[in-house]
Amino acid sequence: MLELFFQTVWLIPCYALIGAILTVPWSPGIIRRTGPRPAGYVNLLMTLLAFIHGLVALPATWNQAPQHILIPWLNVANLDISLPLEISSITIGATVLVTGLNLLAQIYAIGYMEMDWGWARFYALMALFEGGMCALALCDSLFFSYVILEILTLGTYLLVGLWFNQSLVVTGARDAFLTKRVGDLFLLMGVLALYSLAGTWNFSDLAQWSQTANLDPTVAAWLGLALIAGPMSKCAQFPLHLWLDEAMEGPIPSTILRNSVVVATGAWVLVKLEPVLALSPLVMAATVFIGALTAVGGTFIAIAQIDIKRALSYSVSAYMGLVFIAVGTQQSEAALLLVLTHAVAMALLYMVIGGIIWNNVTQDLTQMGGIWSRRPISGLAFLVGIAGLIAFPPFGSFWALLKLADGLWTTQPWLAAIVLGVNALTAFSVTRVFGLIFAGQPKPMTVRSPEVLWQMILPMMILLGFTLHLPLVLQSLSLLPDWTTINTQVATLLVLSSLFGCSIAGILYLGGAKFQAIRNVWKPLQDLLAYDFYTAKIYRLSIISPVDKISKLTAWFDRYLVDGVVNFVGLAAMFSGQGLKYNVSGQSQFYVLSILLGMTLFLGLLTMGTL
Repeated sequence: MLELFFQTVWLIPCYALIGAILTVPWSPGIIRRTGPRPAGYVNLLMTLLAFIHGLVALPATWNQAPQHILIPWLNVANLDISLPLEISSITIGATVLVTGLNLLAQIYAIGYMEMDWGWARFYALMALFEGGMCALALCDSLFFSYVILEILTLGTYLLVGLWFNQSLVVTGARDAFLTKRVGDLFLLMGVLALYSLAGTWNFSDLAQWSQTANLDPTVAAWLGLALIAGPMSKCAQFPLHLWLDEAMEGPIPSTILRNSVVVATGAWVLVKLEPVLALSPLVMAATVFIGALTAVGGTFIAIAQIDIKRALSYSVSAYMGLVFIAVGTQQSEAALLLVLTHAVAMALLYMVIGGIIWNNVTQDLTQMGGIWSRRPISGLAFLVGIAGLIAFPPFGSFWALLKLADGLWTTQPWLAAIVLGVNALTAFSVTRVFGLIFAGQPKPMTVRSPEVLWQMILPMMILLGFTLHLPLVLQSLSLLPDWTTINTQVATLLVLSSLFGCSIAGILYLGGAKFQAIRNVWKPLQDLLAYDFYTAKIYRLSIISPVDKISKLTAWFDRYLVDGVVNFVGLAAMFSGQGLKYNVSGQSQFYVLSILLGMTLFLGLLTMGTL
């Protein structure tokens, strides 16, 4: 039985796609009598089947060499494009993570979107996300990975714009789509250029090719920079990070999935491309620089946000920045471990804030407070999410950050210092959010704030339990280091940085001094961080405004010069024809006279030209 599940593991992405197809009958205008709810239950069932399939097949791959499956697709002339799949414990584990989180997000959506008539579209798009990410996890081809990333970009646009009757939603969906398209364009250039150099798109073959490749340093640099542009946009890295903030306009259940695993799809491709990127030291340095800049900047920006979703979204960008640092320093295992632990903890945090937004009807942190006594389950889940996100032993992110910092400690200590600083700032940021929501006195918007529906509490509790048991899961999979080999100095510094960040935030936001503390911060610094270092304004001045003026100038030139000349010729022909028809009586002598006059005029012009 296990062998059967293992041999058919390629079916995992198909479950979600089947669910999306089965959703069509409940689309508006087809089936109305039952309402849209059956569409959600169908997709829930298919996601459950995909999760069970991956979970059963996972033990068969443990401690086994990866197996490769080749599915022919296109063979024309000298171009042979086939779909290669890699079946290993890492790829199947990734599908289990994706399907598991999507299953919990869909259960959560039953309560969150109880009165929403967009069920069919929502669950179909969630299925598209699931199928695309599972296919990306199993895919061993850069070309097909690019195609899948494009599909996920479209899914992001459609899910963010689910409530398309709101102007902010439409703007957020558009900005998210266009920002990702910038990185995708450069990635496509890199994909096409790489094939001409390596003759293959398979990740496994590219890893072998990169060991003996002898590229010109300039070519390797341009190629690598093009290849990292796509993951930059997917992982919301500076300067292509603003889309994640705009994407917060979408429903919370989709945000749970997007800010935990969808945003990490770029990191997955980046890890796969690490052998190719290593051909250029400049590219590796650029990867580290981009990751460090986003990690530090993102955590500072998160501290100044008053929107509850945005305060967490910038932390997502910051942690993806740490993944970029890991890849840039050739620590792929640390990168994958960080993606796993971050996904679980961040999904739990978003489930908590989704419930708070759902029955408090506000996302403004300054209007919240004092709901711990009314919502102890949510408060406990948020605390566990904080512990799972920062370096707090024995939770998951402690081991991921320890692995990353330990690898940097002796070779690049300044990067290890950045990891410690980002951890401290993140601890401060998430503790601040906890204090603003749960501590203090109740406010008008939170006086009545009971726990949410059981459909939202159930997945939250399941994920809470998994976050608590994640270290045991990692230990059973032999992914944790031996206690005797741990760098105690690095581990101690990580724990101290977490305690420092949590303590400072606790004093300011749990001890009743939060408003005075906010007043005492320098106002220009507040504005600088709150407005994302004025990145959006810089974009408007440097890119949007020039493009707008050039577009207006081009439109004026096209309307009044190009179209004007054409319209003038057309009008002249029309009026001359209208005038000539009144000079024609239908008698043959008038036609002969017109021909003679025309010929005389023509010969006269020719004679003048020869003189």
